[in-house]
Amino acid sequence: MTTTELADSTAGQSMAGLLRPHLGSFAAVMVLQVIGAVAGLAPLLAVVELGRALLSPGPIDQGHVWFVVIAGAAGLFVRLLFTAASSGIGHLLDGQVQLSFRRQLAARLGRVPIGWFSRRRTGELAKVVGEDVSAVHPFIAHTPGDLASAFVVPLVSLIYLFAVDWRLTLITLIPVGLAVGLVPLMMTPARLREQEEFDAAMGRISSSVVEFVQGISVVKAFGGSGRAHRKFRTAADDFVGIFYRWVRGISGIAAGMQLVLSPPFVLLVVLIGGAVLITAGAMAPADLLPFLLLGLGLTAPVAALGHGFDDMQAAGRAVGRIRDVLDVPSLPEPAHPVAPHGHRVELRDVRFGYGADHEVLRGIDLVLEPGTVTAIVGPSGSGKSTLVQLLPRFFDPTHGSVVLGGVDLREIGSRELYRTVSFMLQDVRLLRASVADNIALAVPQADFDDVVRAARLANIHDRILRLPRGYDSVIGEDAGLSGGEAQRISLARALLADTPVLVLDEATSFADPQTEQAVRRALATLGGDRTILVIAHRLETVADADTVVVLENGSIVERGRPAELLAQDGRFAAFWRSHRSAIADEIDTHGGVPQGDEPR
Repeated sequence: MTTTELADSTAGQSMAGLLRPHLGSFAAVMVLQVIGAVAGLAPLLAVVELGRALLSPGPIDQGHVWFVVIAGAAGLFVRLLFTAASSGIGHLLDGQVQLSFRRQLAARLGRVPIGWFSRRRTGELAKVVGEDVSAVHPFIAHTPGDLASAFVVPLVSLIYLFAVDWRLTLITLIPVGLAVGLVPLMMTPARLREQEEFDAAMGRISSSVVEFVQGISVVKAFGGSGRAHRKFRTAADDFVGIFYRWVRGISGIAAGMQLVLSPPFVLLVVLIGGAVLITAGAMAPADLLPFLLLGLGLTAPVAALGHGFDDMQAAGRAVGRIRDVLDVPSLPEPAHPVAPHGHRVELRDVRFGYGADHEVLRGIDLVLEPGTVTAIVGPSGSGKSTLVQLLPRFFDPTHGSVVLGGVDLREIGSRELYRTVSFMLQDVRLLRASVADNIALAVPQADFDDVVRAARLANIHDRILRLPRGYDSVIGEDAGLSGGEAQRISLARALLADTPVLVLDEATSFADPQTEQAVRRALATLGGDRTILVIAHRLETVADADTVVVLENGSIVERGRPAELLAQDGRFAAFWRSHRSAIADEIDTHGGVPQGDEPR
């Protein structure tokens, strides 16, 4: 079974379902631990038997004494051997489980709609893939073996002690009964709710830290550090308040459990009960010895539950969050993929909303002809980014269809789709890899000459050569790039992909004027029969477009050639005048020459 199939098969399963492939290893860990734990009783029983032999009247049987000593030493050796094997296998199993979880998460995240990520906080996803997967370590590596030995050893000890004296055995179990009575108090709805609030508060802290670090330059530049720090302090203060409530609620119960399970308390109970029975002549003094040695072990199950309770709960909640991500529906793949015929794009009565109560696109009908550039303009929130994200199938429309080459995108396999459609978003993401690998991301088999050619077309080649290792420089290590330079790397990537459909979210928004002119020339040269859809924020992009589409409140309110729309003196004309006025103001303030062609 592949990792992707495994991710699909485990979606919606419980912790037991997610761990089912590893049950054989779990069983081996527990069996080895049980054998080692039972063997560990041999030294204690040897001490008991030696005490009885030495305290009994008459001559000492030296053969019996040596047999007991050898048996105790052998039991200790077996315990060390088997518990070491159990621990080793347990930690190997933990590594396998964590690797399996991360592979399943990677497979699932690689198949969910890309737009799903834009609706999630980076810190929350990082916590699931990092902290939550690591949180299963105690449950996998320690809890199974510890619980197995914690229950088996007392059971064997209990049978032995009942054979010695059933009355003192019942007295020895008094601390266990008191501790068991306290366990339900740790599992009340209020305690569980406090623990959930604790986890949620930790998630908010993680998210606020990630957001603050990612936006630190903007925060400092605009003097918003106080507000940004306040957001983190608020998350931290909420966490402290929730933590205090949780501690206040559970501290008394935990202290009481520790007291009744503590060795002094258990020994006190055993000594009082033994003294009463011995003074009454109901039990021989030598029979008190096994209760003093083995009686402490009878509290192990409750102690193990108490100490492992938090780890088990934390692991359960972590696996729940992992399962929530694995439950995210994958982008549906067609059972019988159909290849598009050509690259004419049509949006037919497309409607889309991120939620049932808010529709972002309302009945979009649009045709993108091969060999044309279509520019999308409109005010913020009009649905421009949502519309262009439908072409690379970041989302599927809730109504209507997006058709490529006469085929609905939902009938085209993802591999074929991304061989036909490439995209470049304004929010550029570069990998921590070499510059060459970043450019060749979509075409890893590309020749180095092709990579260089794409970099030249994106006007970034000369800048790359000035890096310490040229194209081998690693982004984030010895290659520090500005926003415009990173955008040109992304543009080179899109140009190298050489797909017949190109989706751009203002490809030159960070570029300097000279670079922008070079990039515009490159796009014009490569245009040919390519279908290009671009979100336009600059007049230059609008002027170069064959068709301009004006969006407002999720609907198309105007469309046509730029010059035609300008002559109509409608929404587009107002957009044009507004941007020309903004450019004029900038020239008056800073000086320079206005850019931008008049619409054709």
